Amino acid sequence: MKVLITGGSGMVGRNLLEHSGILKNKVYAPSSKDLNLLDFSTVKNYLKKIKPDLIIHCAGLVGGIQANIDSPVEFLVDNLEMGKNLVIAAQLTGIPRLINLGSSCMYPKDLSGPISEDKLLTGTLEPTNEGYALSKIVVARLCSYINLSDENLSYKTIVPCNLYGKYDLFNSISSHLIPAIISKINSAMIHNKSSVEIWGNGEARREFMYAGDLADFIAYAIDKHDQMPELLNIGMGIDYTINEYYRKVADTLGYEGSFIHDLSRAVGMQRKLTDVTRVNNFGWRSKTKLSDGLLKTYQYFKEEYAHV
Repeated sequence: MKVLITGGSGMVGRNLLEHSGILKNKVYAPSSKDLNLLDFSTVKNYLKKIKPDLIIHCAGLVGGIQANIDSPVEFLVDNLEMGKNLVIAAQLTGIPRLINLGSSCMYPKDLSGPISEDKLLTGTLEPTNEGYALSKIVVARLCSYINLSDENLSYKTIVPCNLYGKYDLFNSISSHLIPAIISKINSAMIHNKSSVEIWGNGEARREFMYAGDLADFIAYAIDKHDQMPELLNIGMGIDYTINEYYRKVADTLGYEGSFIHDLSRAVGMQRKLTDVTRVNNFGWRSKTKLSDGLLKTYQYFKEEYAHV
């Protein structure tokens, strides 16, 4: 089967390209230079040329809280344009199957318990990443509308929880929580700092899954695409406080210092835990424990970034 992966140079894409279940297919993973998703004609012509049986849409502009706050226009417009161009071009060229990656920030901000798929569009979004969330919601709904309009097309959206792992970003601008913690604690150890700063009070809760597990799910779903629900959460079903993540990373790195809190900093949603009942019923569960995933991520960081 011919499979097109967008965003092949990103964290999710690179983990996909290492998974044996993906590599048994004929895989295309063009760079942004070879396939500019912001140009509709380019996308349409590329799809006409290679005629993939399945598209896995992983490409996107991503970043942590501060990046979203600083660049809301880009996070909304660029992600929306990429998703819209790809999905519409796929429809017009008759690509039968597509897996679109959403984000758990698509869900309303004030939900306290595990968030099921039917909670989409039932409340106000978190302001700190609203632009990114809106772009993901629109592309997911576009996939749904296309399914209703053409029974020969099957475009599904998966909603991963927060991810971390190999090929993550560890710089101060684009980092999500776990790579930011690893980088901060590593720096504190190098410079013999006795404390590390945490934004907010650290009591907000987050769910993180090892990116290799998402690749494993996608490989599993390729062979079961027609049976997969149209909207599907992919996560651990377990969350921890930000303070707990700092302590777990400190244990992994061997850091013995303390933590201080900057209460002036934005922390985003207080809780964002996905309900994984539907994906478990689909026959898949995440495999990597947090402690194992943190160790693998730190090993990658040491190889690629520790000199920074």
